[in-house]
Amino acid sequence: MGDAVIEAAALTKTFTRAGGVLRRRARTAVTAVDAVSFTVRRGEFVGYLGPNGAGKSTTIKMLTGILAASSGSLTVCGLDPSRRRTALARRIGVVFGQRTTLWWDLPLRDSLTLVRRLYRVEAAAHRTRLAELTALLELEPFLATPVRQLSLGQRMRGDLAAALLHDPELLVLDEPTIGLDVVSKATVREFLARINAERGTTILLTTHDLGDIERLCRRVMIIDHGRLAYDGGLGELRRTVGADRVLVVELDRPAPPIALDGIEAERADGPRQWLRLPPAANAAAVIAALAARYDVRDIALRETGIEDVLASLYRGDRAYGRPAPGGQRSSAE
Repeated sequence: MGDAVIEAAALTKTFTRAGGVLRRRARTAVTAVDAVSFTVRRGEFVGYLGPNGAGKSTTIKMLTGILAASSGSLTVCGLDPSRRRTALARRIGVVFGQRTTLWWDLPLRDSLTLVRRLYRVEAAAHRTRLAELTALLELEPFLATPVRQLSLGQRMRGDLAAALLHDPELLVLDEPTIGLDVVSKATVREFLARINAERGTTILLTTHDLGDIERLCRRVMIIDHGRLAYDGGLGELRRTVGADRVLVVELDRPAPPIALDGIEAERADGPRQWLRLPPAANAAAVIAALAARYDVRDIALRETGIEDVLASLYRGDRAYGRPAPGGQRSSAE
């Protein structure tokens, strides 16, 4: 495995669903995760995306040992998650944005003390780690506050501290910024980027907040209909889906629509014009041609938003993420 933290090969999870009232003995096999293979290496920050029902949560449950795979192989930190769940728990941290692992009626400090005992962290190491996390996550003002009185953003920071107190090799995050305000999101994102860059903590992130992905992840994996539809960088994803770019050109004075070979003039408003560049177009060459032929005051290149790219992929505008013939989409996520 080398430096692989997660190694999945043909990972599959099939659920058996009972039939209707009149067909009690009927059983339907539903494949939630279908022969997914990927490797996450030490120090990576990977986004794991997909529409609702695609298989994200089922994958996370197999990675953390909650569910056993139906077939294929999976190792996390060198362990079989379903067979070595207790040992694995000491080497990974998990945060579910919609569920807290903290004790509701206890002050945050006491919850973190109990976490230390659950993971059997030595007292000296706990003090050092808690002081570091308190500073990074700005926990000091509410360490004495009962968890039930914390805001959503404060509770999420507490959950992150709890997940990292035992210094795990892998941090698995499921919607960590869901419902947070702008300031809280920025705090959480900055913290995650820092522990990944400075401590080398491997992070796997599932989220519907694409701002998290664009600001944090160098690599994204997309699952759709239980199958891995894409694995690579955001820029490559845009090229894969065929996402166009828009060049906003401001001329010295109003002019007829700009005419360049292979470039579509989308619209014009006075001296400002919008040109749509196909994926294969070289933006630098287009800008040079504009500067040579027109009196240009300003130019801005706008990439297609990641939301639009993913929407295109999920709709099936390109041959990625489509179910196999006869396949059945699962709602088991």
